[in-house]
Amino acid sequence: MTIMNDETREFVAMHRNEDVRELALKAKRVEGLDLPLALDQIAGWQIARKKLPQWASCEGIVYPPHISMEQCSSQFTAQYKSEIAQTLLAPAATVRARVSDSGESDNQTTKSEPQLSDSAESVMQTAKSAFQLSDSPESDTLVAKRAMVDLTGGFGVDFSYLARGFSQATYVERQRHLCDLAEHNMAALGLDQARIVCGDGVEYLRQMGPVDFIYLDPARRDEHGSRTYAIEDCTPNVFELRDLLLAKSQYTLVKLSPMLDWRKAVADFDGTVREVHIVATGNECKELLLVLGQQMHEEPSAPRVFCVNDNQRIDYDSAAYTQGLRIGGKPLPEAKNYLYEPNASIMKAGCFDLVEERFGVTQVGPSSHLFVSATPVADFPGRGFAIEAIGGMNKKDIKRLLNGTKQANIAVRNFPLTAPQLRKKLKLADGGPVYLFGTTMQGCDHVLLRTSKI
Repeated sequence: MTIMNDETREFVAMHRNEDVRELALKAKRVEGLDLPLALDQIAGWQIARKKLPQWASCEGIVYPPHISMEQCSSQFTAQYKSEIAQTLLAPAATVRARVSDSGESDNQTTKSEPQLSDSAESVMQTAKSAFQLSDSPESDTLVAKRAMVDLTGGFGVDFSYLARGFSQATYVERQRHLCDLAEHNMAALGLDQARIVCGDGVEYLRQMGPVDFIYLDPARRDEHGSRTYAIEDCTPNVFELRDLLLAKSQYTLVKLSPMLDWRKAVADFDGTVREVHIVATGNECKELLLVLGQQMHEEPSAPRVFCVNDNQRIDYDSAAYTQGLRIGGKPLPEAKNYLYEPNASIMKAGCFDLVEERFGVTQVGPSSHLFVSATPVADFPGRGFAIEAIGGMNKKDIKRLLNGTKQANIAVRNFPLTAPQLRKKLKLADGGPVYLFGTTMQGCDHVLLRTSKI
């Protein structure tokens, strides 16, 4: 890793709020100034200021080239992973509540890593015995000595937040320049418990002793650099490592593409998925996280699903909502005064029957994924609108609905026209206070709903 000299560091501090492209063209060449490095640091800090504000506020952080900054986890998603780890490993007497800040742990580390036998059964027994925690006072000491391993370190954002809840935290990455960055940045962040290992994560997994928690973020590009989504096409292939991961850790958290069908992924892991976390921010689905753990019963149990969109969070037992149970079909309320659109995590989870049951709303239509109610619904996980008028697609209804409106925000769900096609048909500009939804009601009627945001 290239260390910034005084001239480069001074240039970064002086110009970090300026446009990087203009700086590249206009910056004066000063003796000792490493301009490419300085521009990378300015661009990285500008991204981190919004994406990783805690990192941006820390003096001494060195940022990678632009593409790595664009692809790394945000502070929100990284902190949420830390919450998952700490909740999973909380003593049995602790209430399972998602908390925003992990507690500090001591800096004692265990350097020795005993080798495990080649017998899968003996490995599993060793792992089980290593993870027994009681509710006695001594359990606090055991918690303070928790160990975790990140087998796919990368830039290290996820690792930096996960590590805060462990007294021993190991980062494994095969690219030397990323290891050098991580070693520097973890020290700058005050993570004295961090241990940096430059090597192959799969080989490290095979040789290491059992730990409390493992994290993997498989690379989603093939050997030609093309984007991949299927688990078996990512590197490493977590399906192939499943049994070893279960033997070497109490829990393994796997980050997958949000494009994947989570139900299929759960089925493919054959009963070893304990939790599914669908994480969105800004109403954009960012990550699909699976928690793998050893089966506690002979019959595999359905995982618990957590739907997260910023501060909107719901969770449920998927068993009741993945076996054909469908509440939909109940008649629409006579007074359709409010319209609700679930957030991106709910849409991804597909738990529309749960939403209907839990929030007392009614699905507009079987595949429309919009909900109506006669009365306002507090804390609905999504957007809410007051319905001003409902009409069909005939000219008379359209004229009544628009009532002279020249612009509107248009969305469609389960509708024969796309949003641009509907906008063109209605001759409306974009924007304004009116929100117009095109959808299909129960009975297969195509309707327009004129609404205003609440």
